[in-house]
Amino acid sequence: MINFFLKNKILFIIVFLIPACSSIPSNTSNSCSIFNENYFWYKHAKKAEKKWGTPVYLQLAIIKMESDFDWLAKPPRQKLFKIVPYKRPSSSFGYSQAVKGTWKQYKTETGNKLATRTRFKDSVDFIGWYTTKTEKILKVSKTDAFKQYIAYHEGWGNYKNYKNNKKVINLAKRVEKQSNIYKKQLSDCKNSLSTNKYIIF
Repeated sequence: MINFFLKNKILFIIVFLIPACSSIPSNTSNSCSIFNENYFWYKHAKKAEKKWGTPVYLQLAIIKMESDFDWLAKPPRQKLFKIVPYKRPSSSFGYSQAVKGTWKQYKTETGNKLATRTRFKDSVDFIGWYTTKTEKILKVSKTDAFKQYIAYHEGWGNYKNYKNNKKVINLAKRVEKQSNIYKKQLSDCKNSLSTNKYIIF
């Protein structure tokens, strides 16, 4: 009986982790290429768009900037005396680079208790949740990639100070540009993606 439960536990862990173990897309600058390699990602992104109203292209643009689609991405360690590895500047992790506190808030408010930052499905749902709160708190449209990213990067409380932060402004401009590129690409391939017959569970 013990072996039975142990085997089932191991199987559960394997099944739970498999979705997270995704390789980085070969061309992260092309949304059609991303979804052709990872069709289930398209389904997850579309589901998040339907649930939260956050455009797929904005979801991708944020992930592109935050982690470049690396599911194990972390901020580089700081260095003491420019040599000795030290602590990381934040607890950011995964596709969305969500920090622990905000991720915990997301799980609590959505009831998605098993969500993990290394899973694309949960990451795009998190972005949908976050951008929705940004829209409610700061009155920033989900089609405004520039301001949405600033709120994402700086947090809702620090958003008002962004005009004094040239680094963040430049990052937000890059997200806005990439968002427009993804949007154009998706308009060219959405029909082929939508007619794909994969089944999602």
